[in-house]
Amino acid sequence: MAYKMKMGKLSMDNTPIYQMDTDEGVMGQANKNGSIIVDKNLDPEEREDVVRHEKVHLDQMCRGDLDYDDKFVYWKGKKYSRSEMDEGDDNLPWEKEAWKANKLKYT
Repeated sequence: MAYKMKMGKLSMDNTPIYQMDTDEGVMGQANKNGSIIVDKNLDPEEREDVVRHEKVHLDQMCRGDLDYDDKFVYWKGKKYSRSEMDEGDDNLPWEKEAWKANKLKYT
């Protein structure tokens, strides 16, 4: 008689995370290829917070709610001009969900 072992849910996260110099005021960025860029000058607690935030954006892209190109951000079928917005503003519809994932407060 064979022994059967009950397995719990296996969860692995293999999101590529790159620490790099970023533009002024940019702490992190979720990319369409599934990777995340974080500013290399963040302390470990900030880095963890930014990764958590950017993973929400990756999930939004996987769900088909969020997309972007050089000129626009697309959220649930609506088009937003990147030149007319403050990217990262917590009032943007796709940012509201992502900011909820943050544990630190930023000004």
